[in-house]
Amino acid sequence: MINQEANDRFEKGRGAQYNPKNRFLAGEYVQEHVEGIDDWEQEVRQTAYIYDDSRTLVNKVKSPDVGMAYSANPYQGCEHGCIYCYARPTHEYWGYSAGLDFESRIVVKKNAPELLRKFFDNKNWQPASISLSGNTDCYQPIEREMGITRKLLEICLEYRNPVGIISKNALILRDLDLLQELAARRLVCVFSSITSLDETLRLKLEPRTATYRKRLKVLETLAGQGVPVGLMNAPIIPGLNDTHSHDVLKAAAEAGAQWAGYTIVRLNGALEPLFHDWLHKAFPDRAKKVWNQISECHGGQVGDSRFGTRMAGEGPRADIIRNQFRLFCHKFGLNKVPLELNTQDFRRVKNGQLPLF
Repeated sequence: MINQEANDRFEKGRGAQYNPKNRFLAGEYVQEHVEGIDDWEQEVRQTAYIYDDSRTLVNKVKSPDVGMAYSANPYQGCEHGCIYCYARPTHEYWGYSAGLDFESRIVVKKNAPELLRKFFDNKNWQPASISLSGNTDCYQPIEREMGITRKLLEICLEYRNPVGIISKNALILRDLDLLQELAARRLVCVFSSITSLDETLRLKLEPRTATYRKRLKVLETLAGQGVPVGLMNAPIIPGLNDTHSHDVLKAAAEAGAQWAGYTIVRLNGALEPLFHDWLHKAFPDRAKKVWNQISECHGGQVGDSRFGTRMAGEGPRADIIRNQFRLFCHKFGLNKVPLELNTQDFRRVKNGQLPLF
């Protein structure tokens, strides 16, 4: 199960260090490790984009743990390359690997705006908040060229449907004008995901994301322009960043965040061997300790799919993390008011025009 033969070299700029096999493919060729002359002759992996005409965009979220009712993802796979990303195994449904493929084979749903408009025009739709980036980041690098997320925000504003956003990319400030308009009607909330303030850790953990300083600047800029903002201190990885929450929450509150949440890392499916391989290459001196502490939070396993425990974990170590998080939120004035978006002003727009009756 674990990639025991993997080369010990840590490849900078990548989260995943190899491509594990796709569980849905009976036969495939993958390079799980390099050796000999291949070690210095292998080409730099270039990002490829797969343009897809999807049939659906909005997904109903059945999990009670994630705080969202509906999600929409204009992109599948993510160039940010965060090694811990729970969305990695979903890339296998597209026929790719959860490893290097996930961060270099990006599926682009080019017809996402048309799908969202069609979804809102359905008479059975009862307005509710839709979360962008429920799976992968809607502001990853390709968004600069495609502008799909911006078009989705324009449609949400046009229909007056509330939208939530979570991102690690400073590109979101490009759409400040739209976010201000949405905020003026209580139709948007933006969360930034910040795992630590340690840049050395970030470069290994989530190699192609915006710096932590830039993410705090995003929160500060949006809050200063009247856009409600929050923080996801996620995931917390025991032995790596579990002692960083105090400083992260303090910095986010000072930047203007009103709300905060957290999760404890869980390594389901293909994520388990990927993270194990990464951990032993990135932090060989404490890999065993970190691995054991993660398993302590999930009943002796490193993965957990059970509603109610999978995100927050269980056991003494998870209790300590939860209690500290609550204490720090109270200390810095976070989660004092409920997060409520406006669902009362929704309107249907046909062919760019409001109905007369």
